[in-house]
Amino acid sequence: MSSREAGGVRQGSPLIPFEIPPDLAAPRPGEPGWLAWIEALPRLVRDVVDEWELTYDGEPMHGYCALVVPVLMADGRSAVAKFSWPHDEEEHEYLLMQALHGNGAALLYRADPARQVMLLERLHSRDLRSVADDVEACEITASFYERIHIAAMPQLRTLTTYIARWTDDLRRLPRDAPIPRRLVEQAISLGDDFVADPASVGVAIHGDLHFENVLAADREPWLVIDPKPMSGDPHYEVSPLLWNRWDEIVESGDVRRAVRRRFHAVVDVAGLDEGRARDWVVIREVHNAMWTLHDADGDLSDGDREWITAAVAIAKAVRD
Repeated sequence: MSSREAGGVRQGSPLIPFEIPPDLAAPRPGEPGWLAWIEALPRLVRDVVDEWELTYDGEPMHGYCALVVPVLMADGRSAVAKFSWPHDEEEHEYLLMQALHGNGAALLYRADPARQVMLLERLHSRDLRSVADDVEACEITASFYERIHIAAMPQLRTLTTYIARWTDDLRRLPRDAPIPRRLVEQAISLGDDFVADPASVGVAIHGDLHFENVLAADREPWLVIDPKPMSGDPHYEVSPLLWNRWDEIVESGDVRRAVRRRFHAVVDVAGLDEGRARDWVVIREVHNAMWTLHDADGDLSDGDREWITAAVAIAKAVRD
């Protein structure tokens, strides 16, 4: 299917006034249902724009699993319509955005959970990568924790359900896998402890809060977007702020010090327990390394090896 075919509606229906971005429309053999969603997406966009009385207002944007279309609402307000590929991480995004009602996050104006569509406050394209000081960017992100970490809605999947499964995956990891065995064993032990700990659930956590998911806004200087909500532990949120903007960590010349500066900035601003945050970082980084091995299926690229090295370096930096 060409990008032009993906960007229009067949059978004589009117075209949407843009093409589905080729990077988003590209086939993904490992993702069941992806092609069917891409093929249905143009008609879905047109139908929602018509039903919600929206007007196209700019070129679409996209992440890995969603198309974001700038629109104007009937009352003239700027907004974006977000069309997400149906998957576990996306399913309850609207619940958290609805519950926050704009407190630290983009406002949700309307949602259609059955079609995985949301109408959201339009923010700017500038994100926290534009803040030159990476520690300051970490502090800005951490300042949102208290606002967005509300009581978990009962519909949310629990973090411990995922951790139990991923800990079992770690147990099956070959002993000669290119991840220090002591880190693997520590992540298994910590995973078991957190699964048994009632404090590991009960709070609605973002799940993927990093520099690109905090955008400049008019209503406030910065607002949060794109949660992957779970019922979990706020200490789980720290790790993405350590592996993003990784080139800057390397370029600092002292990886351990640079990682720890970010880590302590987040812990201090958010008022987290240092030991608990550290343990969650170890778990998440070992999981990152494990998933890289699984995805490579025995054929590690240079990029894969660099990612595993980074994950190990982060885990060691906060642990030592």
